[in-house]
Amino acid sequence: MRIEGYAALFGAADLMGDVVRAGAFMASLARRNEPLPMLVEHERRLLAGFWTDVHEDARGLWLSGEISDDQPGAARAKRLLARGVDGLSIGFIPLVSQHAGHGRVLTEIELLEVSIVMHPMQPQARLTLAREFTRAA
Repeated sequence: MRIEGYAALFGAADLMGDVVRAGAFMASLARRNEPLPMLVEHERRLLAGFWTDVHEDARGLWLSGEISDDQPGAARAKRLLARGVDGLSIGFIPLVSQHAGHGRVLTEIELLEVSIVMHPMQPQARLTLAREFTRAA
């Protein structure tokens, strides 16, 4: 199953008041040598697949990936999607940030994983597409 969407939107405060700035993921993505893990609810034991296309655009952090049936979290991820769950959430380490208001302005982030979640911290971080597909044999 192929899924895609925005895991973070630039300039939009999350429920904790944090705001991600454009460019915050660039260095982390440049350092990454392996596909980004796709987890369910940030549970390491529930790896559902990998995000294979991850990049910043004018709106935010866009990604596309595949739920792999051979992964331990795949069935749970598919059940959540079937129930209409479409939230995305980033697992990260803030490298450069400054306090602002009730939260932080995040200008450099080490991206560790992106999870499918029921309640995203950034309410606009959502899947825009989830579809089954077949591969040529």
